[in-house]
Parts: sequence; structure tokens; C-alpha cells
Amino acid sequence: MHRDHNATTDPATPDTPASDTPAPATPASAAIGPLAGFTVGVTAARRADELAALLRRRGAAVVHAPALRIVPLADDAELLTATKQLLDHAPDVVIATTAIGFRGWVEAADGWGLGDSLLARLRGARLLARGPKVRGAIRAAGLTEEWFPASESLAEVLDRLLEEGVDGSRIAVQLHGEPLPGFVESLRVAGAEVVGVPVYRWMPPEDIGPVDRLLDATVARALDALTFTSAPAAASLLDRAERRGMRDELLDALRHDVLPACVGPVTALPLEAHGIPTSQPERFRLGPLVQLLTHELPGRVRPLPVAGRRLEIRGHAALVDGELRAVPPAGMALLRALARRPGWVVARADLLRSLPGAGRDEHAVETAMARLRTALGAPKLIQTVVKRGYRLALDPVADTKYADV
Repeated sequence: MHRDHNATTDPATPDTPASDTPAPATPASAAIGPLAGFTVGVTAARRADELAALLRRRGAAVVHAPALRIVPLADDAELLTATKQLLDHAPDVVIATTAIGFRGWVEAADGWGLGDSLLARLRGARLLARGPKVRGAIRAAGLTEEWFPASESLAEVLDRLLEEGVDGSRIAVQLHGEPLPGFVESLRVAGAEVVGVPVYRWMPPEDIGPVDRLLDATVARALDALTFTSAPAAASLLDRAERRGMRDELLDALRHDVLPACVGPVTALPLEAHGIPTSQPERFRLGPLVQLLTHELPGRVRPLPVAGRRLEIRGHAALVDGELRAVPPAGMALLRALARRPGWVVARADLLRSLPGAGRDEHAVETAMARLRTALGAPKLIQTVVKRGYRLALDPVADTKYADV
């Protein structure tokens, strides 16, 4: 492992309370999901609903803003040219990489009146699938694959072909919008003739507003993690940040505060090229990606023993003895300021500076603090130190542990 998709009306609006009125606490008897209190950004265009459902099922709030859209190439001259090349000169091997891409290729060929001819060519070739979903698309077209890797990794496909030997072979590779570093080059170096089949392209979203709001939320640290399921999406987000003059701010957020979680190493390439360490699951699937988040996000939280209770400060909520308490944004700002040095007194002036748009009136601190205590459901967690400020009531036994924080 490296540290290295309920839909909302607005795709870039998290399904969390937006006002300063705290939501009711989750009953203590209810099961708290491992991602409860955390907010996760989803940049996927394909299978975004599936990813968001997996995250919400584990308690996360989700902000979805597709960084790209998929444009089929049914009328694209490049795809037509590649298809005719394969019809004129039969391939020995065909590598299908995505189900949507393979179906799109067959449908486009049908539209050109070349569908039967293409299927005949594919029947005469060794047909390799990247994984079980691609195999399903192949079989739906009336074809049969020879093999697919259990790992669903193109690297394993490449290893198999190189081990068997490809010198003199004509190999068709269905491109899927992502870079395939070293894949095509390795086949060519080994003596194969490679024909790329560009089935669809990635384009910027028609409505850029949700992406801009996602960028703003990331830079403001309103997200705890940002997920990527394709390299083009990661590259597109970085490009949009560059166009808005906020690339450095985005890089800083992803390097230090917002966890960038990628479905695999190819997806991570655009981020890591900018020095952003990413987290990746061992298996390059949505399920393992979500499991990665359920492990890493709670692991970044330091539980605090406060006033005889266990306090965990998460992205937009707090856990008090395992009970989820929704906290308004101003309250979260205060809570985080107090938790930076648990047990130490934090002056009102310092707390005021932590409040977003609070101005100069220290009364704003008192108002926000009252709402915070109500939201936590345990007023004694925060002590008022007369004429000085406030402090988390860290248990005495923990004083030594946190004395040098």
C-alpha cells in the first residue's frame, strides 16, 4: 500500500448540513459507519454513483463533481481508420481493456455497416480481456475471450504476452483514455506491430461549476479525501486549478491535509508527477479503494480523553464516546483550534482568528462556543477559563502525554 460514486441536486454539494444549526445526534444504539463525519470528493465520470453509494454506506458525506466527460467516437475518423486497418490486415491478438469501450467499438462498427466484418476478425484473433467486466462485454457480442488476468492488471497481460513472445505479431490494443506507460512501447520493442484503437475520448465537463466548487472545497480543507479513478480526471483537475491560478494551493492541500486516494498507480501518475504522495489499494477496484479510505481516514484522527469521555474530531463532525455529533462549521473551527494543543488555554483573540469571517467582535467566539457545546452534547468537554479563554478539559492522566504538543 502506498501513502504515495442519495444523489444530490447539485453535484458539488455535500450531503451534510450547511447551516449553523446542528443536526440531531445519531442515537448511541445506531451503528456508526467507519467514515461517519468525513467528507469525500468524487471526481469520477463513470461509475460515480456506485462509488458514492459505497462511501455513503460507510457513513461518509460525498461531494461529486465529474472532472471529465466521456465522448464516444462513433463518428470519429481515427476510430474508423483503425477499424479498417484491422479489417484489411487481421490482428493476431486483440486486447480489450474496458467494457464500455469494447461495446462502443462494436456499436460504432455496426453504425458504419462494418459490424459483422469486425466480429469476424475478432473471432479469428486471440482475444484477451483486462478483467471480468470486459469479458462480459465480449461474450455479449457473441465472442469468447481466451484469457483475462485475475488481477485485472494490464501489467499481467503484458507479462503474459512477452513471456509467450510477440515478435512478428500484429496486436490491436483498445485504448481507454488513459496513458498506458510502457505497455505499447514494450510490445513494439519485443517485435510486435501494435494498432491502437481509440474508442472514446475524455473531454472537459460541459458545466465547469461543480469542478470549481470541488476545487474550492479542497483548498479550504472542507474535504478529508479526494478520490480519483482515472488519470485523465486527475490531470483535468490539476489543469483547471492551473487555469484558476490556484494550482499551488491545491497541491499544498493534497500534500498535507486532503488525502488523495487513487484506484491504481496509472491513475496516480499525474498527481505523483507534481510531488503529491497518493494512497492506493492493493487491488485496483472501487471496493478496495473504499476499504482503503475506511482504514486511512479514521487512522488520521487522534482520539482525546476529555472530561472522562473519548473525543474524536473528524471532518465535519465529532465522535463523543462513539456517538456521532454533527457540528456547525464555526464550531468545528473552534474545536480544531482547541485540539491543536489539548489541555492548553486558547485565548479568545486566537479563537476569533480561527473563525471564518468573524471580524473583530470577540462576542462571536462566545456565540459559536455556546453552539459548539450544544452540538457536542457534553458541555464539560470545554472549560471556560475566566478572562483568558477556553481549553479542552483533557483528563489529568493525559496531561503528561500531551505536555509537549
